[in-house]
Amino acid sequence: MAVLHPLTDAAATPEARAILDEIRAARKSDFVNDFWRVLAHDPALMRATWERLQVVMAPGALDPLVKEMIYVAVSVTNGCSYCVHSHTAAAKAKGMTEAQHGELMAVIAMAAQTNALANALQVEADPVFRAER
Repeated sequence: MAVLHPLTDAAATPEARAILDEIRAARKSDFVNDFWRVLAHDPALMRATWERLQVVMAPGALDPLVKEMIYVAVSVTNGCSYCVHSHTAAAKAKGMTEAQHGELMAVIAMAAQTNALANALQVEADPVFRAER
């Protein structure tokens, strides 16, 4: 059960509505997903999250598709179903193929298994893997 309900534009404060409009403009879509509509209950948090997201997800050394795929992997690991669905859709919109999606899921599952084994066995990182500064 949701802790807070998504706010409609009419129920949102003027500050939150302004951010909803920025999201629409940035995405060139009238659709604003419920994550942002729930954050609209706290416009300051909504603003901070929107601004940081734009910086982090902007093209850079990693291309936008790779960033979305990483977001999916972290979301799977954290058990955030909402984010898995949202960022899988975003990755597909940025060109992720079904084959890439299948490989991504296999890598996530493999990493989860080997991480669990390394943690359970308390394997220390090899000296060659450690960055000595």
